[in-house]
Amino acid sequence: MDLLTFKLILVLALFLLSLTIAAYSTWAERKVASIMQDRIGPNRAGPFGLLQPLADGGKFFFKEDFTPANAEKFLFVLGPALVMFISLITGAVIPWGKSLNIAGTSFDLQVANIDVGVLFIIGMASIGVYGIMIGGWASNNKYSLLGAIRASSQMISYELAMGLALLSIIMMSGSLDLKVITENQTHGKLWGIIPWVSGMNWNIFYQPIAFLVFFVAALAETNRHPFDLPECESELVTGYSTEYSSMKLGLYMFGEYVNMFISNAFMVVLFFGGYNYPGIEWVTQNWGENTAGILSIVAFLAKTVIGILIFMWIRWTLPRFRYDQLMHLGWKTLIPMALVNLLITGAVILAFGN
Repeated sequence: MDLLTFKLILVLALFLLSLTIAAYSTWAERKVASIMQDRIGPNRAGPFGLLQPLADGGKFFFKEDFTPANAEKFLFVLGPALVMFISLITGAVIPWGKSLNIAGTSFDLQVANIDVGVLFIIGMASIGVYGIMIGGWASNNKYSLLGAIRASSQMISYELAMGLALLSIIMMSGSLDLKVITENQTHGKLWGIIPWVSGMNWNIFYQPIAFLVFFVAALAETNRHPFDLPECESELVTGYSTEYSSMKLGLYMFGEYVNMFISNAFMVVLFFGGYNYPGIEWVTQNWGENTAGILSIVAFLAKTVIGILIFMWIRWTLPRFRYDQLMHLGWKTLIPMALVNLLITGAVILAFGN
């Protein structure tokens, strides 16, 4: 198998994986809610309601596709399409596992191994703001426009805190390459003192404050509760998506779930060792490269799914912020925390080295 064929297979697999996890995140969301609220949840479409996402998808396809008479029709379609496209393309630079050996050739489980993977994801996330803003403006609806403005200001504000948290990881790793950041978490000693089992030298142990800032910013970036003000029902109907129906609305909703999946995958790479797991080097030496590679994929996806479940748990636990509280948290709490953590990280590296 040549490299191009493997990459095409990997792209298709990643596309299907992202859509499948996003679809079943809607099922899991309702199941988590039903457990926390002592009710049943989806249980009619298939065993345990497992076919409910397919039923919902079919419903979106067959609902009336309404476009407001005064809407900018091209931009009205471009908005949700852009959100979905940006959500999917960001997964291209994430290393999903160790390499696999096929017919004597080693292949990396990463669609695009670029030196600036961190910047690529942040840049794509920034472009994603335009999808929401375009959709709200093109609807020619004042509620939609107001929701889009709120969403844009929220996402831009929390991107600053997220970027500052990322700088601490970049300073420690000395690289913007996600593969390098992952490999740096394979072996080492905690603060140069306590030896770790291979695969457990995770950045979360060195940068808990950066993780906290990044985690809260990720909730806001994905418009997850308690930061879902851009589309909250009580104030703005459904915000920037008020005028959307059928699969255009489905693309906005689906894009948010794909974003949640990719955000948690990105968080796993930065703070939880990526595809590393305890004893990964021992498995590679004794059981072979392919066994270690397959287990690394399982470990990566398990960590990501745990993150998604925590996002859902928070949704059904915390009340929604007011808009002034949301902006106060971003500008007056998270950004100063990230700056102080960045200064501390720089001082430690200067004094003791990486």
